[in-house]
Amino acid sequence: MAGYDHYWFATERRVTREVRVGGIGIGGGNPIRLQSMITCDTMDTAACIRQTLDLVAAGCELVRITAPTVKDARNLEAIKAGLLARRCDVPLVADIHFKPEAALEAANWVEKVRVNPGNFADSKKFATREYSNAEYDAEIGRIRKRFGPLVEKCKARGIAMRIGTNHGSLSDRIMNRYGDTPLGMVESALEFARLAREQGYHDFVFSMKASNPKVMIAAYRLLVARLEAEGPDWNYPIHLGVTEAGDGEDGRIKSAIGIGSLLHDGIGDTIRVSLTEDSIHEIPVARALVAAIERSNPQNPESKIDRDAFSYRRRPSATIRAGDVALGGEETMRVVVRQQTFDQLAHKLDRMGDYQPEIVLEQANLLEIDPRDSDALVAAQNTAEVRFVTIPDGCDLDVISAYRLLAARLDARHPILLKDVFAPDASADFLPALLRAATNLGSLLCDGIGDAVLVQSLTGAGPHHPANAPGQSLRLAYNILQAAGARIFKTDYVACPSCGRTLFDLQSTTARIKAVTAHLKGVRLAIMGCIVNGPGEMADADFGYVGGAPGKVNLYVGRQAVKFNIPEAEAVDRLLDLIREHGKWVDAPRDAVAG
Repeated sequence: MAGYDHYWFATERRVTREVRVGGIGIGGGNPIRLQSMITCDTMDTAACIRQTLDLVAAGCELVRITAPTVKDARNLEAIKAGLLARRCDVPLVADIHFKPEAALEAANWVEKVRVNPGNFADSKKFATREYSNAEYDAEIGRIRKRFGPLVEKCKARGIAMRIGTNHGSLSDRIMNRYGDTPLGMVESALEFARLAREQGYHDFVFSMKASNPKVMIAAYRLLVARLEAEGPDWNYPIHLGVTEAGDGEDGRIKSAIGIGSLLHDGIGDTIRVSLTEDSIHEIPVARALVAAIERSNPQNPESKIDRDAFSYRRRPSATIRAGDVALGGEETMRVVVRQQTFDQLAHKLDRMGDYQPEIVLEQANLLEIDPRDSDALVAAQNTAEVRFVTIPDGCDLDVISAYRLLAARLDARHPILLKDVFAPDASADFLPALLRAATNLGSLLCDGIGDAVLVQSLTGAGPHHPANAPGQSLRLAYNILQAAGARIFKTDYVACPSCGRTLFDLQSTTARIKAVTAHLKGVRLAIMGCIVNGPGEMADADFGYVGGAPGKVNLYVGRQAVKFNIPEAEAVDRLLDLIREHGKWVDAPRDAVAG
């Protein structure tokens, strides 16, 4: 795990240089900054000003605005002037895809420009070819000519840049050499960073965004390791985000897994939570994630652990039985509940479909071990019996560090039960409890640790608490397993947040699609407002619903567009027809209930 050892048990945030963006600093000794993005048409000046002011009032510190054309980029001048007239000097970030000319225009009016290396100077065709070293170098030379003028303008004006790689929009050149991988994401960003450094420009921030938290976590970790290997002057700040996270509880869980786990590792200087909702709702989630890491105290009980932090591999263990179910080994991740929760749900288990309590904690014959207790670990090593192991409540280590240490020191044959907290707090608000559970459990699952999960932070909530509904902790456990890719029990959605590029109403469309597909267990659907991240970010999706033009939708099977320019009013029905054509459709059960 060279290059990442000291982040595995982070005791402090990664040290970076400061990058100034208008009146605020990113990295250095500054707090973690909160970002969001307005969703209206960039040519609607009044709406852009209004949404920006609303975001600032909610606590947003940087506001991103899409600039898909030179005309849109030019209107950033009016938006900036209108904000200043209202005494709002929040830094604006121009979001650029495909058009270097738009970036050059936007750089006249904003404090930061975001470029995506995958499409800034490339037209993605999903072409397969081999590049010789000479041909590859020639491609870099072509990018230098396209990217160099923007670097020069940003340097001259003293404005910042984000070099933001998206998993879904890697260039054909990168895909052919590195594949659709975290390594490809990192190399794509480093190419642009080297070109910027050639011109003596250093005011940039990196990001490695993906809709799959495992891919996102691996890419950021690999990026940090590569930056450290390059040398101490590569200490650039990091922007964190899970792109296309979706909406509601699922979107918040996915964001917490990706962002929260990296913040725990000491990585991240600015964050954006991308929800398919009005962007003002992103800020409380972002604030809660930052507050949680500021309150936590990751310890460093052991600094060297033989662990691959850059790829997923489930911790091996033996298979045992707990009651009527098998766990460990290659068995599915199990869900554990307390007896009290089971008793509350017992009368409707036959109507709960796949939301089933599988193991009752009090009947699981658990062995509790503090990972610092060498005598207990030796005893577990020497016993012939395979035991179901967890960490006792009241342990004074933080959850992630504790389970990482346990997984490293415990005999691998013993399966592990993950708990989201060691000290349940009945007074906790629901959102922080949800985000804490998702961060702790999801991070460990993405590390390959754990054979079963127990959400206990919601146990014992008061009578008027949102968590008091029977099955809330059970549903949350299943949703965390799904978001971490550890267990698929329902339809999986990749849904982008709205922005000025969106060609249909994402929120209402997503709700309509979910209403008729939510029973399709294991089917992955992508709902994309435009083509920017569409085909690429749908790499793992079975079907895609993508805005192709105003009022028109293109339908995809995987990355391949198969239906074009479908009127929006017909598009959901045509999507269902497509699912039927490919044998993925089943009728919804009439009596299923959740939680």
